[in-house]
Amino acid sequence: MSDARVHDSVPHTAGPPRPRRGALLAGSVGNFVEWYEFGVYGYFATVIAARFFTPEGGSETEGLVRTYASFALAFFFRPVGAALFGRLGDRIGRRPVLILVIALMTGATTLIGVLPTYATVGALAPWLLTFLRVVQGLSAGGEFGGAVSVMTEFAPPGRRGLYGSWQSFTVALGLLGGAGVAALLATVLSEGQLSDWGWRLPFLLTLPLGLVALRLRLRLEETPAFRHEGKRERPPGREVARAVVLGAGRVMGWSAAGYTFLVVLPSYLQNTLHAGFRQALLATILANLGFAATIVPAGLLSDRIGRRPVLLTGAVLVVVLSIPLLNLLQDTGTSNAVKGVAVCGAGAVVGLMAGPGPAMLSEMFPTSVRHTGLGLAYALSNAVFSGCAGLIITETMKRTGSVDIPAYYAAATCAVSALALATLPDNRGS
Repeated sequence: MSDARVHDSVPHTAGPPRPRRGALLAGSVGNFVEWYEFGVYGYFATVIAARFFTPEGGSETEGLVRTYASFALAFFFRPVGAALFGRLGDRIGRRPVLILVIALMTGATTLIGVLPTYATVGALAPWLLTFLRVVQGLSAGGEFGGAVSVMTEFAPPGRRGLYGSWQSFTVALGLLGGAGVAALLATVLSEGQLSDWGWRLPFLLTLPLGLVALRLRLRLEETPAFRHEGKRERPPGREVARAVVLGAGRVMGWSAAGYTFLVVLPSYLQNTLHAGFRQALLATILANLGFAATIVPAGLLSDRIGRRPVLLTGAVLVVVLSIPLLNLLQDTGTSNAVKGVAVCGAGAVVGLMAGPGPAMLSEMFPTSVRHTGLGLAYALSNAVFSGCAGLIITETMKRTGSVDIPAYYAAATCAVSALALATLPDNRGS
């Protein structure tokens, strides 16, 4: 299962066009729901901190740290979900697992919208919220591996990069959807209304979205690759573990830079640079627009010239540009227009890694362990470098007083990721 055998790891048994389109839609809509919710939680982090984690007289910074700790905990349950649901997906099929995880995600997210706050039930409130975040983490862990397996296993020859990029593209759409709903509520509601009850509405909106996703997945066919090769003998566990660690290293920069620039940014702008809530959301929307704009082209380009050059370009650009970008945002003399272009460009650079990333991970594992393998690699990377991003950045800034920590964090993780990506084989046209 080494990279030398990667070209044969996803058989070209994609089937007719109609099931392919259905697979893309069913896989994409679940990712949209998942990342819409995670985006909403990040965008409303300061509100959630006040309602659930900050008792009367408590510090706002301490409340935000606890909010990000809950955020991180959900990510640490992703590898558990990836292992649990991935094993099911590799044994009984991708379709039933994708149905189960979207039902769990929808239920947990909707319940967050009706939870009592600290003012109502005291210390029970953060525990209830954390429990639902754990359920979300478990279901999200099974979502990525199943969705990417379905998309790439239905892909026609030479189009795995393009098909896999739709997973990342719908991540961008989900984050944009969450930011758009948050911005709309911040516009039509007063700060008091938003803090009292308005923050609940984005979570409640997950229910109809999840029901649509569930219906599409009930109509999904099982992938041709799983039907033909899913029961083959599994490779040794040591080989799978080695590939999982390597895969996690290859996507750690994507994970860290993505969450730093696309999710943590609003709280950084508000708490560190003292921007308003609406201004912070606008910056996030621009970053996510840049992110969305490059994902699919990057996936398509990776089908033509190979995954390695596209992924490496994204990682190296983050290393080079992170500190100048943050310094530009900190400069009060820089116009808002220039700052908007800068954050949009930051999102676009992350998109260069997110586009080919799903196909790259899929190609590292044979069909019999693909759901588990790629899901674990992605989940482990996200648990450490995405889920902890807000917590690490906020706590480190608090202890050091440095406002450049987000840039150092993104640049350092992408530097390590670039070393792992340099070992990718040439798989252009596969």
